[in-house]
Amino acid sequence: MTGSAVARALFSAGILLFLLSTRAGADVLFADNSSPVKSGTALKDRPAYNPVTQSRLGKPEARNWLMYRRTYDSQGYSELEQINTKNVKRLRHQWTFSTGMREAHQSPPVVNDGYMFVTTPHNHLLALNAKTGDLLWRYERELPEDLVQMHPTNRGVALYGDYVYMATADAFLVALNARTGEVVWEAEVEDYFSGYYITMAPLAASGKIMVGVSGGEFGIRGFVAAFDAVSGEPAWKTYTIPGPGEPGHTSWPGDTWKTGGVPVWITGSYDPELKLTYWGTGNGGPWMGDARPGDNLYATSVIALDVDTGKLRAHHQYHWNDSWDWDEVSAPLLLDFKRDGKTHKGLVHPGRNGYLWFLERSKDAIGFVSAKPYVKQDVFKSIDPITGRPEYYPERKPQTGKTTSYCPSSWGGKDWPPAAFNPKTRLIYIPANDNVCGILKGKEAEYREGQLFMGIELEELGLKLHPEAEQYIGELQAWNVDTAEKVWSAKFKSHHWGPVLATAGNLVFTGGTNDRYFRAFDASTGELLWQHRTNSGVIGVPVSYEIDGVQYIAVQSGYGVDAEREQALLNMTRGTSTYVPQGGVVWVFALEK
Repeated sequence: MTGSAVARALFSAGILLFLLSTRAGADVLFADNSSPVKSGTALKDRPAYNPVTQSRLGKPEARNWLMYRRTYDSQGYSELEQINTKNVKRLRHQWTFSTGMREAHQSPPVVNDGYMFVTTPHNHLLALNAKTGDLLWRYERELPEDLVQMHPTNRGVALYGDYVYMATADAFLVALNARTGEVVWEAEVEDYFSGYYITMAPLAASGKIMVGVSGGEFGIRGFVAAFDAVSGEPAWKTYTIPGPGEPGHTSWPGDTWKTGGVPVWITGSYDPELKLTYWGTGNGGPWMGDARPGDNLYATSVIALDVDTGKLRAHHQYHWNDSWDWDEVSAPLLLDFKRDGKTHKGLVHPGRNGYLWFLERSKDAIGFVSAKPYVKQDVFKSIDPITGRPEYYPERKPQTGKTTSYCPSSWGGKDWPPAAFNPKTRLIYIPANDNVCGILKGKEAEYREGQLFMGIELEELGLKLHPEAEQYIGELQAWNVDTAEKVWSAKFKSHHWGPVLATAGNLVFTGGTNDRYFRAFDASTGELLWQHRTNSGVIGVPVSYEIDGVQYIAVQSGYGVDAEREQALLNMTRGTSTYVPQGGVVWVFALEK
């Protein structure tokens, strides 16, 4: 057996061990399940809670970070500017809080006037004093012992009224009293036994709490669902795979629509004027497109849903009949951009397929404007200038029984970590990975409820590095949205899995590299201005908030899931032994006095 074959066999065995380790609670470093809510600061000593209204969500105060990307447009931009390019070198660690958990800590610290809410893998929800780091309360979800999920993580909470909402690995939506942590209601979204789970932060809008489901690798049928924010009663449910009689159903042959995947991993965007919410969708299942010939709507797409009814108003499919595991789950950034003297109400999406997409949104349509590769991509032969539909090089499309290489890898030019936009610089900041190609071999897959339904040979799963990978893999790229040109990039020898924060202080913050650093860059030039080494890899979503006139930067450090898995494959491919320690810690920074 060759060295590469041994490496892939070891990686395959590692995946199987991983599946065994992802049963509920396997990575908890402590156990005390006598009560789901653990007290911290005495209730009488906790500050009053400022209810989160719809008007506050629509126009959040600069001092707060009230949702996954702070604003409905998903721009990941803070208007605070106390910390800027001139003084960021004085940024110092203020406090930390260890979560006591392993695996991928990816959620943003959501802040509402002194209350900070942070989620961890295996559905622990922490309420902290955002100024001091003191624990106010802790909710610990008791998960079923037979639950298995491929991605043990959670990406945060939604706030509405006096409640804080978390979606769970056993496919429930839970509403808790934001001040006390007591459970107000919980609603089953779907049956976890069939392979459904949820990792995303819910989206609160128009009196509803919306969530999408994970589990495409288990042969589910994906959907987005909405629940009444006060009562928890179901409001609507929209499948991402159309059923019989629905538009797009014929793009799925036979009964493949019943188990076709198309999960929704990441929190959607929302346009309050159009009353439309935009969600990115995952790939079809099983992975090989020849098992489900057709376009497979609405896989690897952006879909526009009516927030009140759930009705699907429009869609754009980034690529059809996906066979690369390029799910396009990141929500598009809602921003206006110019082309040829015309201003477009845009949807901008750095795709996992390696293209930067510029689309236009309206009440009943999503139009294609342009697309441009931002990393090396050898699959698309061309893109139709009117529709945006790509044409493929057939030899680059994985098939059942055939080993295929393609660029970028299945982790894409950008995976789930969100990009950010600064309306002052007019730049979008992309956490990219380049020079890494994928290797896949498909096999026939038989559907069994709740079992893996991927249709790939794990022992053939691998990476192929472009020669330029010796110089860099990870990048933080900055693109001008009005010219569609790259302005600057910061390169890393490591792969890059860091979500991005942009601020009015002309700064860009990101982590994501295997050296455990959290960094600040000049937003206009890309110059590295500050860095701080943390306990683990920083793959959490960074935020900024203000209390008593002091601006803070907060982020979770805690490596795991796909960042760790890609590191394992890179080690096997390169013959290296890079190790990134696990363990979740909330890090908070401010200027030294």
